[in-house]
Amino acid sequence: QVQLVESGGGLVQPGGSLRLSCAASGFTVSTSPMSWYRQAPGKERDLVAALGSTAGNPYYVDSVKGRFTISTDNAKNSVYLQMNILKPDDTAVYYCKAWAPDEYWGQGTQHTVSS
Repeated sequence: QVQLVESGGGLVQPGGSLRLSCAASGFTVSTSPMSWYRQAPGKERDLVAALGSTAGNPYYVDSVKGRFTISTDNAKNSVYLQMNILKPDDTAVYYCKAWAPDEYWGQGTQHTVSS
């Protein structure tokens, strides 16, 4: 049974950093395309970062390039989103998504950037 569990969300001041985690079970993250999405209040869910199942450059939406990093830990079967230089516009519920091989979503974790 495929399961994705996000954690690490919280309240951070502008300019701060935070790392989101997504623990996977039922499949192997190293062989599955993984991505992070976010949904701000009143807006659609948008792709933030993605990592393919084969070697290649990660994808980042322009608004987070140079600030966010997606990565995996094969030993922990987890995917992470390191977020630096956070801005109030980064406030959203963040979701982890996997293609394993069907599409699976985590439950989401709230992340708020505010002073």
